[in-house]
This record gives sequence, structure tokens and C-alpha cells, in this order.
Amino acid sequence: MSEKTYKVGIIGAGVMGDRMIQAIANHSRYQVAAISDISEERAKEAAKQAGDAAWYTDYQEMLDDMHIDHVYLAVPPKHHHPIALEVLKRKKHLLCEKPLANSLAEAQEMLEAAEAAGVVHAMHFPMYYQTVLPQMIARLPELGTIRRIDILTHFHQWPRPWQQAAWLAGREQGGFIREVLPHFVHLTYALFGDLQVIRSDVDYPADPEACEIGVAAYLQGPDGTPVTINGLAGIAHQEHLDYRIYGTKGTLSLVNWTNLHFGKEGEVPQPVTIPLNERLIQLLDEIVKKMNGEEARLVTFDTGVKVQKVLEDLLGKA
Repeated sequence: MSEKTYKVGIIGAGVMGDRMIQAIANHSRYQVAAISDISEERAKEAAKQAGDAAWYTDYQEMLDDMHIDHVYLAVPPKHHHPIALEVLKRKKHLLCEKPLANSLAEAQEMLEAAEAAGVVHAMHFPMYYQTVLPQMIARLPELGTIRRIDILTHFHQWPRPWQQAAWLAGREQGGFIREVLPHFVHLTYALFGDLQVIRSDVDYPADPEACEIGVAAYLQGPDGTPVTINGLAGIAHQEHLDYRIYGTKGTLSLVNWTNLHFGKEGEVPQPVTIPLNERLIQLLDEIVKKMNGEEARLVTFDTGVKVQKVLEDLLGKA
């Protein structure tokens, strides 16, 4: 008996949609059945790239296709909530980009709708599927007592040069707090558990429509471990991201997404060689498992709600 091929509808033909098309092309259990984007030109081009898939400028029309099993939602955050609810009304499995929504209330409603629909729901947090995460988990016992976690996100330009979308520069749904920090909030959750924001100071430019240019925040892990966030944009410094765990016996640092460094007491942390993997392929593998009724390693919407709560607290929206 041949294995089922799942037909995917992609909503949003931007950078992330393009990456998903490429991943699906290399996965035996998936086929891109349709693409939807508000830009007809982008929708047509993406559909051609996906092997002449159907294309739409109205996602509702795409969702009416009963052959589509699974939807990948890759549009700006403020559109996640209304589109996701339509997907879930039709009881289609849903993979959503981060952050889950544009507010905590929206995120909670999406979770409730997904649970009521009884479908597979998941979020795309790439680091969770990289080989670096099990390496970090394996080295945690070597760190001794965790004294502090520092998260540094510095950008010489925001939005980043490769991601010049107007919404990313706006205060309504853009900024690096919403776009980049969810990755590190979730990484902390995966390693240690829930986070609580104790205080957060966000710097904004004079333009009331523009997103933040800085954040300095103090959080605590479930055992009271201090977590600091140091974020800046528009500085004379090369883009640099550093997630650093300080322990009494060792230090572990993840630099610029994939570079792991480790050092024992009194040592300067040195690079750790880690084989790269196809993280999107692994994510798709896990979704297939879940759709087949098997145990799967997924970041589901309930975790997305927890990340959303931290983001809102950082932004002072609580």
C-alpha cells in the first residue's frame, strides 16, 4: 500500500513561502497543490516554481479546494488570526509562521479554534529542528548551576537588507522584538521552561508609526534564573546575535543562529563542530508523523501562546 501524499496550500509567497516550496520539492510525502498571495505576479511565479501549482489572489478560494490537506501560513502577523480561523473552520492542518498572532487575545483564540477543529497545528521555529538544539541540551549538565542567560540582538539595519518589507519597519506588527526575539524566547522555553518579564524598557524613534530601535529587558526563568535582553537597531555595528548561558562550571553560546561555542571554567569558549541538517525537512517529517496519528516533536499553538505573552510583556502591552 502506497503512502499518502499530502497536498499543501501555501498562503504568502514571500521569502518564507519560497523556502517552504523548496523544502516540499525535496520531501516525498508532500506536494504543493496551490499558492495564494495578494500579488498576482508573486502568486503566479511561486506556483510556477512549485511545478505549475494552482494559484490564487484570494486565499478563501484556495481554501475551498477540498483536496488540500495542510496549509502553511506565511503572511505578516496581523493577518494570521483571521486567515487561521478560516483554515481551521475547514478543518485543515495548519503550520503557522511566528509570532502566532499580533496579540495575545488573537493567539488564544487561534489555539482554541485549532483544538476544537481537531487538526494538527504547529509553528515554524527553525532552531527547534536544527542539530544545534540537542547539542545544547547535552552540554547543559556541564555548565553547573546556571547563573544567567544573556540574549543579544544587534542590527546595523532594520529591516534587514534581505527582508525589505514595509510592515517590518512599522510599529503595528514589525520590529525585531516580534520578528527575531520569538526565536530566542522559544529556545529558552525549550531549554528551561516558562519565562516571566520583570521589566522592559523599549526605545522608539520620533516617528509614531515606526517600530522600536532598542530594548533592554530583565526576565526570570522558572527557577528565578535571570535572563537579560539587549536589543539595538540602527547602530554602526555588524549584525550580531548571541544567546549565551553562563554557568558556574562552563559557558555555552549560540552565535548568529548556528555557531555553537563552549568553554569550561576559566576557558574562552571555543567553536563546537556541529553537522548541519535540513531543518525544514525535519519539521515536515514531524508533521507527517502527527497527521498519521504518531507521536511527533512539534511546537504547537499552546507554546505559541506562551511566546506571545512574553512578547506582549516586552512591548508593554499587558
